[in-house]
Amino acid sequence: KSCQTGKISTAETAVQSHTSRDAGVQTDQSEDAVQDFQQEVQADYASLLSFLQRVEDAVIKELNKNWRSRAFDGFEVNWTDQNETVLCLHTLSYPEAQDQNLQVTSVSWNATGSVVACSYGRLDGGDWSTEKSYVCTWNLDRRGLNPQRPDLLVDVPSSVMCLAFHPSQPSLIAGGLFSGELVVWDTSRTEDPVIWRTGMTDDTHTDPVYQVNWLPDAKRRNHARLLSVSTDGKILVWKEEQDGRLALAEGFALVAQQIPRSAQLKKFAWGEAAVGVTSLSFSHFDPRVFVVGVEGGYSVKCSTAAEKLALHQPGSSVPLRAPAELAFSPHGGPVYSVSCSPFHRQVPNLFLSCGTDGQVHLHSMLQTQPLISLQLSKKYLFCVRWSPVRPLVFAAVSGEGNCNKCFCFIGDVHLFDFEKSSQKPAISMKQAVGECPVYCLEFNIKQTRLLAAGDATGTVKVWQLSSDFTEQGPREMNHLEQLANEITD
Repeated sequence: KSCQTGKISTAETAVQSHTSRDAGVQTDQSEDAVQDFQQEVQADYASLLSFLQRVEDAVIKELNKNWRSRAFDGFEVNWTDQNETVLCLHTLSYPEAQDQNLQVTSVSWNATGSVVACSYGRLDGGDWSTEKSYVCTWNLDRRGLNPQRPDLLVDVPSSVMCLAFHPSQPSLIAGGLFSGELVVWDTSRTEDPVIWRTGMTDDTHTDPVYQVNWLPDAKRRNHARLLSVSTDGKILVWKEEQDGRLALAEGFALVAQQIPRSAQLKKFAWGEAAVGVTSLSFSHFDPRVFVVGVEGGYSVKCSTAAEKLALHQPGSSVPLRAPAELAFSPHGGPVYSVSCSPFHRQVPNLFLSCGTDGQVHLHSMLQTQPLISLQLSKKYLFCVRWSPVRPLVFAAVSGEGNCNKCFCFIGDVHLFDFEKSSQKPAISMKQAVGECPVYCLEFNIKQTRLLAAGDATGTVKVWQLSSDFTEQGPREMNHLEQLANEITD
């Protein structure tokens, strides 16, 4: 049979080039040939300038047209697949501390975001002031990371209750002790890392230190002062001295009688006794404003600009001032953690609080009643932190006990996203085995996909968050502002 297609026609033609020339490879060319080649490709800058001048008006016109266009309003570019997957990257621990049944009381990331530190101590009662404890650090970027062998191990004679890395010097870390002392370690000094400490003086806290913060020093650039809070009711600011001593620079005392009353707040014991401070968070829009959580269940707005002296002056070398400005509607038990919103321009006055009643409160500093109350657990919530990159995301960790709803579990790390729900977590990660609470957590502000959490088993878990929790949407700030305004109104 004949083929289906017709006869294929062919023709011959000469190559396009009529001349040819041989050339050696580049490595065989002489230096003169290379110079000649470089000279041949030099740009004609005069012609380039003339061209740019000719097209300038047309380009500016088009750019202005695009800038005024609203064609892509509300359009969201999704470069990556969004998901809610959260992975446990590392499970870190120090076996000797675990053998002593010590708990992770605090975690902190250093200024580069590559090193995580944890403190070991006890948070479940008892006199642990003389029990040996530890501070451990791991560099997660180091090859050969051993999750059960810290890169640095510091022995501490008293239980360490809290930690805070210096905001700009990656090797400095401060700790607050059960004894009331403060210590600053330099992790680059392996032999004797202690560089400053308060010692036991009349200025030293008489109760355990539950939080330390680094503050910018207005008088000396590139320096920072250290702030500490304790259940003795004192909020103290320390400066370093040449002899390795931390000296008291200024201080405040929280006294119930000097906390402004509100018609809605009737359960407060309005006496002259000191009010135990458990946590503190500074505002990101006004460096003088901070919020504290207290044992009486209240969050209290305070100011470092306060001038009135506190009624309670327990043998201090400097006058203690009364910083309280406003008390907010209380939790059903002690407040263990507060966290001010880092998104200060559009919504400057928001903060979160949590406590032993298992609730998270979203507050505005402009009113006493909470904007939102979330019942997360039947038992304790030990820590809450606002995401550094997502205005609608925060994390909280739960203690012992079962939840009254099925979305909460024992010893979990919970991630909330108000964009998805204002009533339940977007995801809950199982941190500890059995009825072991999670005591602390911190977002990594440099490597924003990392979140560290420490628990009562002596374990620190480093979680890797998905892009769903780290990439801000185009209207997210407006959503938070609208949420606050609508509820406030």
